[in-house]
Amino acid sequence: MDFLEYSSISSEVRGAMCPGKLKMTDTAIVFKNDKTGKVEQINASDIDLLNYQRCIGSFGLRVFMKNGTLHRFLGFTGDEKKIADFVKKNYKMDMLEKELSTRGWNWGTVHFKGSVLSFDVENKTSFEIPLNHVSQCNAGKNEVTVEFHRNDDAPVSLMEMRFHIPTTESAEIDPVEAFQEQVMKQASVISASGDAIAIFREIHCLTPRGRYDIKVFQSFFQLHGKTYDFKIPTSSVLRLFLLPHKDNRQMFFVISLDPPIKQGQTRYHFLVTLFQMDEETNIELPFTEEELKEKYEDRLTKELSGPVYEVLGKIMKVIINRKLTGPGTFIGNTGTPAIGCSYKAAAGYIYPLERGFIYVHKPPVHIRFEEISSVNFARSGGSTRSFDFEIELKTGTIYTFSSIEKEEYGKLFDFISSKKLHVKNTGKDGKNNYKEDFADSDNEGEPDAYLARVKAEAKERDDGDDDDDSEESTDEDFNPNQQESDVAEEFDSNVESTSEDDSEDGGGGSDDSGKKEKKKEKKEKKERKERKEKKPKKSKTGGPKRPATAFMMWLNATRDKIRKDNPGISITEIAKKGGEMWKELKDKQEWEQKAAKAKEEYAEALKAYKASGGGASADEGGKAASTKRKKEGVPPKKAASAASMTGSGFKSKEYISGDDSSSDGESDDKKNPKKAKKSESGSEAEKSDKKKDDKKKNDEKKSKKDASESEASAESAEEEDEDDEDAGSN
Repeated sequence: MDFLEYSSISSEVRGAMCPGKLKMTDTAIVFKNDKTGKVEQINASDIDLLNYQRCIGSFGLRVFMKNGTLHRFLGFTGDEKKIADFVKKNYKMDMLEKELSTRGWNWGTVHFKGSVLSFDVENKTSFEIPLNHVSQCNAGKNEVTVEFHRNDDAPVSLMEMRFHIPTTESAEIDPVEAFQEQVMKQASVISASGDAIAIFREIHCLTPRGRYDIKVFQSFFQLHGKTYDFKIPTSSVLRLFLLPHKDNRQMFFVISLDPPIKQGQTRYHFLVTLFQMDEETNIELPFTEEELKEKYEDRLTKELSGPVYEVLGKIMKVIINRKLTGPGTFIGNTGTPAIGCSYKAAAGYIYPLERGFIYVHKPPVHIRFEEISSVNFARSGGSTRSFDFEIELKTGTIYTFSSIEKEEYGKLFDFISSKKLHVKNTGKDGKNNYKEDFADSDNEGEPDAYLARVKAEAKERDDGDDDDDSEESTDEDFNPNQQESDVAEEFDSNVESTSEDDSEDGGGGSDDSGKKEKKKEKKEKKERKERKEKKPKKSKTGGPKRPATAFMMWLNATRDKIRKDNPGISITEIAKKGGEMWKELKDKQEWEQKAAKAKEEYAEALKAYKASGGGASADEGGKAASTKRKKEGVPPKKAASAASMTGSGFKSKEYISGDDSSSDGESDDKKNPKKAKKSESGSEAEKSDKKKDDKKKNDEKKSKKDASESEASAESAEEEDEDDEDAGSN
């Protein structure tokens, strides 16, 4: 088969250049958009003209169709003759160059051919406008204003053009009106003409949110709501999805759009509707049997009945002529193709399909396998009960779906392996190492397998880098693998350095010693943390468990029944419902007897536990601590805080009183509380406290006495001064 294929070609779509791949066969020209995945096929029998025209740095292919539409492809370099020979051989056409005017004049002649407006200067085309990009055309006295649909992907969008049209009195037809009429014939301005093929009332839409009536017409479908009204051409529909909800009682119907619909400044690339599975409808189509056979090849029947989502999906599939995509072969741990997860700030569901992933909803995301560079599994925020699923595209964009239950991991990994997607963090042997991360996750005493594996992968990468750069590397100063490296010290959670960081090199300077002191502090802090983590957790009580009440025994036995009778009920609602049912229960004798029996067994077990010496040390320790607090005069609740203040650098009560009562003859060493000797027994501490209290009282009395004496001496001194002044004046 003879064909030409080009991988870096751009197609013009509403003023934006969309990259993709172009293939020319003996029967058609096929272009596949890299971004949307949309495949556009131009049959050779429908082509009217083929030209090539000069562009910046390359030349472009201009394809004019018999129905009046225009397609332009750019990015060809040096293949003019090859393409011309291929077109002449297979399409039986001569491919000539389309000469463009380079005058730059803004006056000329307008020609309408099919759906293309051509502005010519001196019989050469200055520019061409595809009229199906026009959204509105307004006429003035001597002027016509042409408005265009906006394309969000275009860095610069042409929104409006104005044409001045001179008029003459002798003209029978107004040229302004004639110009406007020609533009509006081919403009993509949707007007609801004729009856709708089918109408679906009060459909629940998630995006855009609200209740809408869906009316299906031949060339478009309409969303009619109380506030907004959308008319969506069938050509803008990319894909249709029919996805079951995780609860098996609802169904998502998703429509992918390009270009998106606009609601104010918000753009919706997906329409997401939600249906109840048990809602049914019956619709009669306004077609005869001959029309159904001729137009739709018997893919539709005159009467359609069944669930609403099924009828809508069938009509949209046939009228729009798009494939209706359902869930693939993947079945998750819950028995459904949906995996519960979170994307950004909202919770939703991700569906692994046969050719991609789709997430619904808020915001909906569709990712095709051919866009994916790699996928990655990661621990979700340090938790072992869930994981994150990351998808990295070839463009560098990363989508992270978090909080996926660990039970879903095995089947999701097998699905990805079957689709031959590259998993970013598998080992060198390509084996699956993630099951180790979730094994025995409830046992907190086990080593962290995830952390160990991440370290091992990092070491492998470092070793690989060292091997690659060993011959070329000349930087000998920086080595993050050295034992004394700041990088290793700061980022490695298990530093195995045995060197003395605080050793003095002699002449290292104050900066070096400061760094070493900081290193030493970090190391000591880390060791304290490790010792604290390694300490075994003590149980609060070693005694027998207290018996359950009659109500709790009854609730434990009835919980499954309540959950079965009320599907979807929460734990708190189960307890509330159980309380109401317990009040209404007349015969409670059975459960009260069970509770009494359990209470007797508990009393016997507790008696045996105490007889064997259990709980004595804890009780004695508690009593001793309480008596000590009483003697020291510290309230029980504040005793812990007082002790912590003492240990954290604040002075305790006894040190404060010691400072206040120090005499003038005491040395600085005695005044310092850090050098005071601590009593080793409880009785000595109590005696010293009593002595200090007595001493404090005496000191207070003495200070009062000294204060009164100093006041009296001051008064007498003032009287003497007054006497001296009087004597001097005399």
